[in-house]
Amino acid sequence: MSPKPLPTSPLAVAVYGAGGHTGRFIVAELRRRGLPVVAVGRDAARLPGDVPARVAAIDDAPALARALAGCGVVINAAGPFLDTAAPVIGAALQTGTHYLDVTAEQPSALDTFERFDEPARAAGVAVIPAAGFYGGLADLLATALVGDGAAVDELTVAVALDHWWPTEGTRITGARSHAARRIVDDYRLAAMPLPAALSNWTFGPPHGEQTVVELPFSEIITISRHLRARSVRSHLSQGSLQEIRDANTPPPTAQDAQGRSAQRFEMVVRARQGDAQRTALARGQDIYAVSAPLVVEAAARMLQPDFDRRGALSLAQAFDARHFLAALSPEPLAVTLS
Repeated sequence: MSPKPLPTSPLAVAVYGAGGHTGRFIVAELRRRGLPVVAVGRDAARLPGDVPARVAAIDDAPALARALAGCGVVINAAGPFLDTAAPVIGAALQTGTHYLDVTAEQPSALDTFERFDEPARAAGVAVIPAAGFYGGLADLLATALVGDGAAVDELTVAVALDHWWPTEGTRITGARSHAARRIVDDYRLAAMPLPAALSNWTFGPPHGEQTVVELPFSEIITISRHLRARSVRSHLSQGSLQEIRDANTPPPTAQDAQGRSAQRFEMVVRARQGDAQRTALARGQDIYAVSAPLVVEAAARMLQPDFDRRGALSLAQAFDARHFLAALSPEPLAVTLS
């Protein structure tokens, strides 16, 4: 593939992992919004051929830095993020480029917050991990309910997927995930008790009543960065977990003009303070595809001249949660706060 010239505009957005399943959704969303795109990846043959492209291996720091030249933001869509986040962040710090990723991996999100807050402040950039369906969306919903920095007794996240057709990247990450999963207990990150608890949860149609299993993702890490909650727990519909654990479950296949699968999801966040309880929910189609408008909305805001946040931040720390969610509703997310 013969790469197109790299844009010289400081408003370009680099997408590392642009040839992957989620990366292609992100590139398409950036183009839909009219934002200049630079596709970056390890394999030139897998990169989209209709946007400027640069090849950079994850272990080639000079190539990564060159790939980000002329870009205001880099979106990392290449997992496992325990392998890719630190090298791409390192290049972003060197080039003064804001950073976003879409990790669901708790260890990666936690490592990013702990390692890169001070370096990002020193470099004058914002570093936002877990800005997709897992991590970012629940953080936005919880913050829209209770307000940034507020204290609550309990935050509970429940996710229903009518199917989970896993990508190759999801399978690779799952096979690598051996770290103890974290929850928040008594205001602190703690290991999730084993065996994972089962319970029942009633979702809206088409999901209805579901058996859910406690399975926290990166939302525990993002929420705990800035919301003071005595307990934060997260649950996933048991049937969808069984699907991704089944080696015979096929990958997602496009069912509409946007390339989305037929998967439907509902995410519910409940906040309890004493006897008072509030609920936020988001419904939509295809958890991989919906990460694209989430992370691109963040990138577009980071490119604005008045964006002045610096350091390692969660999505809801960096932006007003209600305003951010309103920009995405009713499409691609139907969001309700009650």
